[in-house]
Amino acid sequence: MTTTDWIIDIVLVLIVFRQLREERLTARTVLVPLAIIGWAAATYLHNIPTAGNDLVLAGVFAATGIVFGLFGGLLTHVRPAEGHVRIRASWSAAALWVVSMGARLGFAVWSSHPSGAAHVVSFSAAHHITSAQAWVVALILMAFSEVVVRLGTIVVRGQLVLARAKREEAAAHTPQVRRGAYV
Repeated sequence: MTTTDWIIDIVLVLIVFRQLREERLTARTVLVPLAIIGWAAATYLHNIPTAGNDLVLAGVFAATGIVFGLFGGLLTHVRPAEGHVRIRASWSAAALWVVSMGARLGFAVWSSHPSGAAHVVSFSAAHHITSAQAWVVALILMAFSEVVVRLGTIVVRGQLVLARAKREEAAAHTPQVRRGAYV
């Protein structure tokens, strides 16, 4: 693990903790995490191994990221306010993010030590995973899918609550017709 790896992981954790404070959903809210994970993908995804069960490993990790991202997005508070969407990560959403980031970080630290590396090599051989790059790809895809799905879930939920609020506001200002007379 390099210093850059540690910095990326810490920044990604801090982004969610920052969201424990309610804020307006803006393009910046979406683009900053996407930029960070995009940079990590560009830095670490030099090639995607396809031999053996490398793609299966990547698929399982990406699916895990999707599940974490979906729950993280659903556990985030989303509400309309003054024509905008406001979001706040719940403690559960933050905890879920810390667990997933911690698991990736823990795996990276563990696998960089001799005993962890030996276990990863043994597991990889037994399950036809052909290279260390397959693990890198799997972990990056897990993080990437988690971030994208979490943000996508929040944005979609935000648009839905905003549309509902606008419909309710319009209905409150529309005169109702009853028995041919306005009420």
